[in-house]
Amino acid sequence: MALQLFPDISKIAALRDGTKYAYIRIPAADTNKPTFLLLHGFPSTSYDWRHVIPLLKDLGHGVFAPDLLGYGDSDKPADLEAYSFKRMADHLVELVVGEGLEEVIGVGHDWGSTLLSTAALVYPNRFSGLVFTAVGYSPPVPFDLQSVNTMVKAYIGYPAFAYMEFFNEDGAAAICDSNPASVTSMLYSTTPEDWKAHMGTEGAAKEWVSSGKVSPPPTWMSGEEVATHVEIFKKGGYTGPLNWYKSFIRGIDNLLTAEFATDESKNLNIPALVVTAAFDHGSRPEFQIPAAEKHLPNRRIENCECSHWIPLEKPKELVALLEGFASAL
Repeated sequence: MALQLFPDISKIAALRDGTKYAYIRIPAADTNKPTFLLLHGFPSTSYDWRHVIPLLKDLGHGVFAPDLLGYGDSDKPADLEAYSFKRMADHLVELVVGEGLEEVIGVGHDWGSTLLSTAALVYPNRFSGLVFTAVGYSPPVPFDLQSVNTMVKAYIGYPAFAYMEFFNEDGAAAICDSNPASVTSMLYSTTPEDWKAHMGTEGAAKEWVSSGKVSPPPTWMSGEEVATHVEIFKKGGYTGPLNWYKSFIRGIDNLLTAEFATDESKNLNIPALVVTAAFDHGSRPEFQIPAAEKHLPNRRIENCECSHWIPLEKPKELVALLEGFASAL
């Protein structure tokens, strides 16, 4: 929600294909300081970096935090094909180049980590470093949701991605648009265990949102912040955000997956930091590490004692990790 919430430090840019992106932009204090490209996930906007951005600015770092496609003040096409991760990666690089930046340190959270993975594979020379938070390095792979949930349930005792079945339904956006407070409450749950109950149980996510249920926010999120988040999605809706799931599940990027089919093609020599969340019952730490160990030879792995929402729960800890990572490049 860059333009509306942070008008003094935000811009909007129209790309060559006509797509418009809003983003927060703070130049680095000097040429020795890197710029961090902050990529949010679901259901978020640049607003979810609100605690991180001031800390990076105080350290003199540059910040580039877009409302990604379908979110906030950026365009929200209804067409599923628009949410190709390759297309959105092309958009990111065009935005970065348009700001006169040769390279950035990419920082992804949730789906932002998946988009960052694609962008780094396709445009490795644009990234001096990569940071994946909660969700680790995610190169393109064939994805069968039912098979994945069956395998995960056999391994950990519950289908961690059960909620995706609901999000992949054609009518899911209309249900979410009718109950935006319920969606916010479900995702930013009171406790990590509540998230597991609502998201990691077959049919529970749809039942929660359809019933309009709301629970108290987590201790690290104020009532005012919850209200702001709900208002953002009342205005923007859930068609675009849920298209990220549909794109991934329905194989919109099959050509990209085929291009990076071999193990070797997925390797990246860019310095990387993976920050897992100890109490994340969806993007569990043990799921995030194997791809990093296999494909990121110049990697470091850290863990935060929090749930999925690292930038909101542990902003100071995260920024300290970012500062240390950047200083070692």
